[in-house]
Amino acid sequence: MAQTKGFEAIAVGIDHGGALRMQEMLPRPHGDLRVAEGDAYIDFVARVVKPWIDARYRTQPAGEHSAIVGSSLGGLMAHHALVRHPDAFGRAAIFSPAYWAAPSMFDAPVPLARGTRTYLYAGDAESQTMVPLAQRMHARLQQQGVTSTLHIEPGARHHESAWRSALPRALRWLFDLKA
Repeated sequence: MAQTKGFEAIAVGIDHGGALRMQEMLPRPHGDLRVAEGDAYIDFVARVVKPWIDARYRTQPAGEHSAIVGSSLGGLMAHHALVRHPDAFGRAAIFSPAYWAAPSMFDAPVPLARGTRTYLYAGDAESQTMVPLAQRMHARLQQQGVTSTLHIEPGARHHESAWRSALPRALRWLFDLKA
């Protein structure tokens, strides 16, 4: 994308906690998932990782120039980052989000920062609930005045290869790059 669109970005990958990923990437306790360390995780990303990158590389640190991208539980946490740290992240690619694990995200509206952009993605071959929950959240975001789009990919499963294919389109939309 740097060569074809002039879009230069720094991508930072963060591995999850393996066996502890459910509690690490859960914003609130839910059902049998009683330990939720999502706030601590996203605080670490916003208060430690992002400032470290901004201090060492030529970045535009304002949230309006910074996106967070995640899939599955990581997609849930990308959404949570917009709510918890709107100063750090103003854009999010939310791939196959695990909204089933955090139904409280549908409760009381949480106004996101002005100018926030969300790219929601779901494959229609993932689960019976993936598309309906993504559609519900997309409608909720739009009701809150968030600039949001939803892409449902026919035949796509819950897998890294699907998200990898969706990433360029998501980045083009999030940063308003011409096709």
